[in-house]
Formats: sequence, C-alpha cells, structure tokens
Amino acid sequence: MNYKHLLVKIIRITFLPLFILFSLTGIALANSANAHAVLKRKLTPELMGNAISITGKVVDEKTGEPLPGVTIKVKGTTIATVTNANGMYTINAPNAEAVLAFSFLGFEQQEKPVGNDKVINIALKASQSSLNEVVVVGYGTQKRQYVTGAVASANLNAFRDAPNTNVAQNLQGTVPGLNVGPVTTSGSTPTITIRGQNTISGNKNVLIILDGVQYNNSLSSINPDDIASIDILKDASSTAVYGAQAANGVILITSRKGANNSKPRINISTSYATETPAGNTHPMERDEYLEHVRNLYYTKAFLAPDYTTPDPSFNLALYVDHTQRDANNNLVPTDFNWYKAGTKTGFINDNQVSVSGGGEKVNYLISAAYTNQAGYIIYDLFKRKNLRTNLEIQPKSWLKLGVQAFGSFVNNDGAEPSLTDLFQMGPLNTPYNADGSLNPYPMATNQTNPFLASNVSDFERHNYLFANLFAQIDFPFLKGLSYRLNFGNNARSDEHYFASQYGAGLTGSAYKNNEQYYDYTLDNILTYNKSFKKHSITATLLYGAVERKDDYTGASANGFTGLTLGYNNLGQGTNEFATSNAWSEQLNYQMARINYAYNGRYLLTATVRRDGYSGFAANNKYATFPSASLGWVFSDEPFVHLPWLDNGKLRASYGVSGNQTARYYSLDQVSTQTAYVFGDGGTTQYGQYVSTLANPNLKWERTFELNFGLDFSLFKGRLSGSLDYYDRHTKDLLFSVQIPTITGFTAINTNVGEISNKGVEISLSSKNIARKDFGWNTTFAFSKNVNKIMSLLGTGDLVSSNLFIGQSINAVYGYRTNGIYQVGETPPSGYYTGNLRIVDNNGDGKINTDDRTILGSADPAYRFSVLNTFTYKNLSLSAFINSVQGGSNGYLGSNSPSQQLTDNSVRWNSMSGIDFWNPGNPNGKYPMYINSPTIAPTQYFSRSFVRLQDVTLSYKINNSFTKRIGIQNLTVFASGKNLHTWTKWQGWDPEIANGGLTINGRPLLKTYSFGLNLTL
Repeated sequence: MNYKHLLVKIIRITFLPLFILFSLTGIALANSANAHAVLKRKLTPELMGNAISITGKVVDEKTGEPLPGVTIKVKGTTIATVTNANGMYTINAPNAEAVLAFSFLGFEQQEKPVGNDKVINIALKASQSSLNEVVVVGYGTQKRQYVTGAVASANLNAFRDAPNTNVAQNLQGTVPGLNVGPVTTSGSTPTITIRGQNTISGNKNVLIILDGVQYNNSLSSINPDDIASIDILKDASSTAVYGAQAANGVILITSRKGANNSKPRINISTSYATETPAGNTHPMERDEYLEHVRNLYYTKAFLAPDYTTPDPSFNLALYVDHTQRDANNNLVPTDFNWYKAGTKTGFINDNQVSVSGGGEKVNYLISAAYTNQAGYIIYDLFKRKNLRTNLEIQPKSWLKLGVQAFGSFVNNDGAEPSLTDLFQMGPLNTPYNADGSLNPYPMATNQTNPFLASNVSDFERHNYLFANLFAQIDFPFLKGLSYRLNFGNNARSDEHYFASQYGAGLTGSAYKNNEQYYDYTLDNILTYNKSFKKHSITATLLYGAVERKDDYTGASANGFTGLTLGYNNLGQGTNEFATSNAWSEQLNYQMARINYAYNGRYLLTATVRRDGYSGFAANNKYATFPSASLGWVFSDEPFVHLPWLDNGKLRASYGVSGNQTARYYSLDQVSTQTAYVFGDGGTTQYGQYVSTLANPNLKWERTFELNFGLDFSLFKGRLSGSLDYYDRHTKDLLFSVQIPTITGFTAINTNVGEISNKGVEISLSSKNIARKDFGWNTTFAFSKNVNKIMSLLGTGDLVSSNLFIGQSINAVYGYRTNGIYQVGETPPSGYYTGNLRIVDNNGDGKINTDDRTILGSADPAYRFSVLNTFTYKNLSLSAFINSVQGGSNGYLGSNSPSQQLTDNSVRWNSMSGIDFWNPGNPNGKYPMYINSPTIAPTQYFSRSFVRLQDVTLSYKINNSFTKRIGIQNLTVFASGKNLHTWTKWQGWDPEIANGGLTINGRPLLKTYSFGLNLTL
C-alpha cells in the first residue's frame, strides 16, 4: 500500500488545504474577538440599580441528571455564581434586559435572556467534541475523559431533519469503523458492520442494546425521534461486558427522557418528502430495443464481411416475437413503458409529538408518531405507528423506579410487481387484453405478467412491544453502593395473509402465516463508586439471563374454483397444506468490571465475563471473556506545558469477545429427500435422513483484539478528535466442513482457522469560525480495514468456497480479460467473435480454469466522510459527503452484462444504454455474440464513489410574536438525501447489492424533504 499516494488522494478529495486555512483564520478571528471583549466596559454591582433575583436548575439534556458546578454569568458583567450539588442556583440580574450565560466543561454554552422570568431552568447539551461528555459504556455511563476503550458517539443532531425512517440511516458514514449500507425498500433496515467481517459462518449481526436491554427485533420498529443518543462500542475491551455476543461490535441506543423540575414541554414535528431514483437506470424503449434486436442479428441485418453496412432486404419484423407483429407480419406500433407503469414518485410523511417534563421526584416523556412511506416501486409500502412512555419516579431518596416502554405497529400491506419482469417485458407488448383485463402471458413464453404479482390481496402486519422495568436502590448505609434490576420484555407478532387468483399456475393460491416471538432479559447489576484522596473506583457486578422463543404456524392452499373469500377460507382450495415450527434458547452470564483512576490521569479498566448458551455443544456450554485497558491523561501532567493542548489521553486495550453459533448447530441435523415410490406410477414418498454429523466439542468463536488510541482537544476546543489503531484476530471459526459421503454424512460443523482484521480510524472536529452571528464547524471521519484469512483447514485454500489463505474473505477470484474478439479475428477453439478475450494468465497457451487468479477484493480500501455545518444568526446549513474508495484493486463489483442470440434474448427487453459490442461498435465494453464461449468470465469494476449524501437548511423563527404566544422554538427546514454521486460505476448505485447493469437491482432513492419543528 502506497500510503503517500493514499494521503495525497484524501487531501485532494476533501480540500484539506482550504480546511486548514479557514480553520486557522477562524481561530485568529475568534482570538481577536475575545481580545476585543476584554476591552469592553464591565458593569459592576454598584451600577446595577434594582436587581432581579433569578433561581433555577441546570440538568444534562441527555440524561436529565442535575449538573453541579455549572457557571452562570450575567453577560457583560462580573456577576457570576455556580450550581450546587443538586444543580440549583440563585443569581441577581441587574434588569430584565440582562442575559444569563451558562457554561460547563464538556457542554455547549447556552444563553438565556432574563425577561420577566424569575425561574430559569436550563438543560445543557453535551459537547460532541469534548473529552468530558458522558457516554454509555454498557451497564452504566462514564465520562469520556475516563473511557479507556474505543467508544464513539454518533452525531444525531446533524441528521435529525433528514428524511430517514430507520434510525440506522442516521449513522451511515458518520462514525469511523461503523459501516452502514443504503436503504432501497420502504422502512427497511440497512446492513450494519463494525470493523470488518470476523466470521465465515457465524453470526454476523451487530449486537443492539436498547435502554440497557438486548433488542432482537428490527430497527425499523423504533421511532428515530425517540432516540437521545447512540454510542458504539468497537474494541474488545469495551464490548467484553457483553461477552459471547459482542464480537461484531455493540450499538447502545438510549431513548429520550424528561427532566426533573421542569415545566411540561411539548414537541411537535412534521415533514413530507418525495422519493425518486438517484440515477437514470431504465429499460430500453421501442427504438432502442428494435436497434438492439437488429444488432443481435448482425450477420443477417448487415452485409459481410465487416457487417457494418445495413442489408436492405432484412425485415426486422420477421425476427421478433410473434406477439409483437400484427396479422400482416408488421411490427405493432406499441411503445409501452412497463417500468414507468410499475413505478411512481414515492413519498415519506412523518409526524411526531411528545410531551416531557417532571417534578422534584418524577420525570416523564410520552411520545406518539405516525410514519407513512410509499416507495418508488408501486405497492412498496410502509406505515408505522409508535407510542412510547418513559417514566421515572423517586418515592424515596434511595429508591428510583421506572419504565421505558414502546409499542410499534407496522403495516406492510401490498405486494410489488416483479422488477425483473418489468425490465424484461418488451415495449411492443402490453399488460392488458382487449377487454382491459390483465393478460397473464403477454409474450410467447410462460413468463407471467409482472402485474400479476401486485394484483393480489396482501395483508402483512408486524406488531412490536418493548418494556424495560427497572428499580434502582442507592443504599443509604453505604454511600456509593447501588443495585439495579432490569427486566426487559420484547415481543413481536407477525401476520402475513395472502391470496392471488393467478397463483399456482393461474389456479389460485392463498396462505395465512402467523408467528409469535418473545424474549426477556433479567439483569442484576451491583455498582460501587468510591473516591478518596486521589483515588476513584467504580466496581460493577452483573448476573443476568436471557430467554428467547418463537412459534410459527402456516396454512396454505391452491387450486381454487373461486377466491371470493381469499385467504379467509383456505378450505375452498383443492390442495391444502399446514406447516409449523417452534424454538427456544437460553443464555445466562456473569460479569465483573472495575474502573480505577488515580489523580484523574492514570486509568485502568478490567473486565471478565462468563457466558453460557444452550445452543452450544455439551462439552462447551460456557466460555469466559476477559479484557483490560489502560489510559493516561497526559495533558494533566505537570511537565506537559503546551498552551495549545486542552486535553490529551492515550489508550491501550486488549480483550476477548465471542460469537455464538446458530441454534442446534452442534447437533445432528435431519434433512428430507425423495425416498420411496410405491408401485409403477405411484406417488413419491419423502424420507428423512441425518445429513450433518453432531459435534459435541463445537465451541465459541473468539475474537482477540489489541487497540491503541489517542483522544485530544486543542486550541481551546477549536480542534478535537481521536485516532485508533486495532489488530483483531478471530479464531476457532464456525464452519461447515464437507466430509466423504462414505461416512454416511455430508458435513460436520466444526471450528477451523483464523481471520485477521487490522485497521485505523480517525475522527476530527474543528470549529473553523466561531463568531457571535456566524459559525462554521467541520467533522471529518476516516477508516481503513484490512481483512485477511490467516488459516483454514490446514490443507490450503478452499477454492470452491472462494476462501484463500492470505486474502480477504471477500476476495475476487476469476479471469482477467483483454477486450473482445473482433470480426476478422480467429479466436482460439471454443471461442467466437463477440466473446470476451481471456488472458492466458499462466502462459501455458491454453485457456482453462488454471488461468483464474486473485483480481482484488470486494472490501473497500478506505472510507471517509466530511460534515460541514454553517450557522448565521437563526439560519443553519449542513452538508454531508460520504465516500467509499477501492484504491487500485479494492471495492470491486461484478458488472458483466452480456447478450447471446437466443429466442429469449430477442424477445426480452434489457437495460438501456449498455455499451454492448457489435461490428459497428468495435470498442464496446460488454460482449454480444451468436455462439456461447467455453468460459464466459465475469467482469469486475471499481465501485468507488463520493456522494453528497445529506444537505439540510433550517431557519429558527424567533420573534416577539412567537414569544408572546408561548412558542419556545419554531424551526422550518428543507433537506435532501443522496443528491449526487460521483462514480465511474455503471448501472444501479455502486453501494447496492446487484448494483450493476442487471435487471434485478433496485434504485437508490433521491429524497427532498420539507418540514417544521415546534416546541411549546
């Protein structure tokens, strides 16, 4: 890897020189402004006249906890005070025009005019760039200054107004090391990975913790507006508290809550967004399609020897499907756009309302939301209703009780037409008969009309219920000792009812499927906090259990004489079927953790967790996962005299986390196959057989990770960030090994091999300009991960599984190509004009499978993102750029459309604008041929892109009228998503699976949104 070349490329792309220039300019301007402020005349108490006594309370906006030690100043004077241990304060203001300024290390400064208020309560927002913000670290919280693991906090505020229906969309590209894919269907959850792929056959899912409890349902059930913060645990030291399920990283989601001693606060927001494809991918229309058919028949439509001069005797109508000709064998005049008929402009309508507040011993938040999304493909529908209640009460000074509960009710009614068929149907055909009814077979094949799939009765509902009940006791007889009981309940019911008169070969089909899922988590957490002299200790003990169970029942039928009752009377079907399934699994675990700090500068965290899981083999039900990490706040050392250094901390950690097997993976597995035929012409009977051999010694995958990190803040908070380097090795990989069938089995699940992930992550935040009326902030994120298979079975590469020692799990293995065989060339035996020319890679004079080689990897070389936020008075503009780069041979994707002259290739339509080869287009990129080659290689191309992903413009309306009618905040906004992508990739979006020049891809959607936020 040429790191110098890589650095230059990053600098060019992100305009770093301008970034540095404007940062330094902003720092100079701010320092100048500060110097000017010192020269201003100070108002002393003697000049005050009739003072106004103001009281109030200051709390943390995220947690609602009181903040002691907050400084409150009367702006422009020397009058100041600080909050007490309960966050309370009293201050004398000179008059009603005075302005109070609230400041606290680790939080953003806030100003409040006195006006006619005698009580002013303030909720301070934690500074995202501060080392002193409070973060969730698993079974507790911790000041960032004392965090010794790789823990990142997502910047949710920058994307609050983005048109996202799933909370994971707010994370895309924002946190280095956290990789979130795109969304192409309504309400769906994107793929999420942290620090590369650690497993081959094991669980690949990131562990989601919601309000301290494991959440195993879809993130699409959660209302993004209910979320207060998201923290990401990336290294083994920080994830070790979750042991056996944490090898893929942990995402901690904390919902919003009310604040004690605050008046009821009503928040209302509404927005409307439109959705259209971000690209211009569509099928060929009539003229292009007919020209394409002509080129397929180039040996007949054009004259030899070069086949570039049209043959005047060629009648194209004789070579198309007979459904595309009239009675006189002329082409029908039809030019029907199937794709346009199956798509429309989509929309998202999002509405939120919440009420929060609290008294001295109670705080509450009640919210409701309704989201209605219709995607670009017709009947791609998603509707969600959310209700949430978060309540905390403190009946005694030593006792706190609470509940965090929500219900989510999702409607996915409706079935899409087949997008593949919408592309394949020819523009000379239509979906309708002469009487206006749907024609089941528009072309002379058994390929059905794509609108049969959407002309159905489809009822699909998903209901989610979640409740975490907790009680916390702060023992009065031993200060610092507390006990917390969490009882989390998580349930889901799925109903999918379907009926189609066109199903089962047009005989009609219907089904009713019901599934019930439930899990509970019971955690007992004992915490002890003690500070004495220069020592600070926090010890945590955990004992917990999880149980999950699922029950499924399905009934179906086909062969209906009539579907008047649809799926509500399956007994009308000729053939009836019933299926059922159920499973359960249990986990229990214990964890001990100690956090120690000496003099606030020397830090230690040590954790050990023991997990047991019912799904593992008899000899390995339990496993232990230890970790340790160190931190050094070097900026607090007396010998460090750097006036530009605010905070600096070095971190080092090492730990082990686990990955559990699939359910029943260690047991004998039974499959079915055709077994008996009773008599000549008799029916075939199925039998069962044991296909997979049990393995009583199957054990947990283990991930060992070493992490080094640096956190810093410079120039009085002007520039802050973090740098992490990690080296991660996953051993005892869960893998299904094929064994000789002479044993009576086909496979055994066992532990083999090792995978390595190494990488670097950089996060920078700068306050480029910080003036009274104008501000400009920038956040830059960069990550690089190198994935490598270190060992497998001990027998070398597993070519059939595409696994190679020393290469990425996602290595691309195939043939190199060098153009296309032209008219007049003599291709080697087995190859013809129009075929791709395969490179004889080993130089043996033959083209065969021995010429395959490693072409590169589907993994990115690196990722980066840049967020710029500009504020001018009440106007705010943010722009977010996200990018994935492949370097010289990374982030490769299959993109190899080809056309061979067959009945179907003539009959079927294809994607518009593909640069197919033909004699008149000898430099065409993709092959088109009459005869199929012996080997038809796949072509791979870079998917590198830079995307203008999110832009939001907002304006806060703040005038005397809004104040007079009691409006605390009224903000209107406009936002756009996926506005433009710079890439050389062709076809669908480069970030989407099947995203090339294929007819079975889906478009990335460009979204424009308008809305308002109101606080009363």
